[in-house]
Amino acid sequence: MNMISMNVVTLFYLIASVCFIQALKGLSSPASARTGNAFGMAGMAIAAVTTVALIFRLKADMQAGAGIGFPLVVLGVVIGGLIGAYAAKKVEMTKMPELVAAMHSLIGLAAVCIAIAAVSEPWAFNIAARDAALPFGNRLELFIGTFVGAVTFSGSVIAFGKLSGKYKFRLFQGAPVRYTGQHLVNLGIAVAIIVLGLVFCFAVGVQPAWTPYLIMALLSFALGVLIIIPIGGADMPVVVSMLNSYSGWAAAGIGFSLNNSMLIIAGSLVGSSGAILSYIMCKAMNRSFFNVILGGFGGEVEAGAAGGAQEQRPVKSGSAEDAAFILENAETVIIVPGYGLAVARAQHALKELTDKLTEHGVTVKYAIHPVAGRMPGHMNVLLAEAEVPYDMVYEMEDINSEFGQADVALILGANDVVNPAAKDPKSPIAGMPILEAYKAKSIIVNKRSMASGYAGLDNELFYQPNTMMVFGDAKKVIEAMGKAVE
Repeated sequence: MNMISMNVVTLFYLIASVCFIQALKGLSSPASARTGNAFGMAGMAIAAVTTVALIFRLKADMQAGAGIGFPLVVLGVVIGGLIGAYAAKKVEMTKMPELVAAMHSLIGLAAVCIAIAAVSEPWAFNIAARDAALPFGNRLELFIGTFVGAVTFSGSVIAFGKLSGKYKFRLFQGAPVRYTGQHLVNLGIAVAIIVLGLVFCFAVGVQPAWTPYLIMALLSFALGVLIIIPIGGADMPVVVSMLNSYSGWAAAGIGFSLNNSMLIIAGSLVGSSGAILSYIMCKAMNRSFFNVILGGFGGEVEAGAAGGAQEQRPVKSGSAEDAAFILENAETVIIVPGYGLAVARAQHALKELTDKLTEHGVTVKYAIHPVAGRMPGHMNVLLAEAEVPYDMVYEMEDINSEFGQADVALILGANDVVNPAAKDPKSPIAGMPILEAYKAKSIIVNKRSMASGYAGLDNELFYQPNTMMVFGDAKKVIEAMGKAVE
């Protein structure tokens, strides 16, 4: 392994890159998602083993005693791998968004730590000779990598807290945190970061300009917090997607500094795919893409809905047995899953109900909104876990035209994504694309209560004359429906 050449390293990095590209291609469809995951894991394994082999080779070129870092690298890989495997195995479906945010934060922190190490000892990364100054290009790359990595880390920590909803700390609560002059403060910090970064880049001398560099890093951590706290819980799916993009660009920036093609390729793939996904999510929520990048969005919905207590209005409610009777006598049923379904872990009970309805000759389809749940693809993963056939699952643009002909729309734990208020120009969510469940002949809505969703708005769908509310835990209600269908 000591004799591994750079040509071999480049070849394996190329193979890993092809695996990553195939992974993204596979993840573009639920039917090929498992294959995409397999390619992704294979690519990461190849990249990791190749990198460790490269470190082992480079260790021979270092001075005696400097190689003590190699065992630490192996130890870090083992410990990190075990923690990651344990977390992935134990995480609940409802906690998946928090896990993703936590992983994004670690990627950002890793980028910052690598940048600090490269600034401190550039010779160890073959960036410059031991007694030579860092080249300007490398300083610029390390400045950008540190900035993006720090923003990703602190922003992801705040996103984790907001998604979790378990902490009393004000910044971790779902409601947006706003104050007078907030955007000017953020702009001032951003300008200061750029000025300090340029001072670091143009500094003269062998020793790096640590003072402006460290102040810049601290301000970047602060900026990551400040651009996320004004974003409300309703917009967290877009935040998760955007932070995913940031983490990729942070890795790519460090890759340029270290002249590591694998980091550049993998980081660019993650960064670009995350940005594209964020753009799609913004369209699905009627948000401005540039406001997302700048952290200047969110809170509009919450502010518009916070005008006072909601008016008490009568609704038509029924039992699970009543709902089962309607479903059993329908010809077509469109099911809209939401976060409440995930909380109740009712996906398997829903699959059993769907099977029984299908046996009775009912045509059943699932309608997925791009931002249903708390992260992109949350509902797709939920249904895949219950082994719902992929050909029964439809995206919003493919299913919306069918609601008008559907006998029943069954809403399970969804709220904002089916709210007809989006059609009202005066509504805080005006223009947001929704699943047009309100067009169905009959509508059945299962919720624990009449509480509003993340947007904090009353849902006009619940008050339609053809809507029947079935209150209760989704799993218990769906199981009762299944028994009644028998």
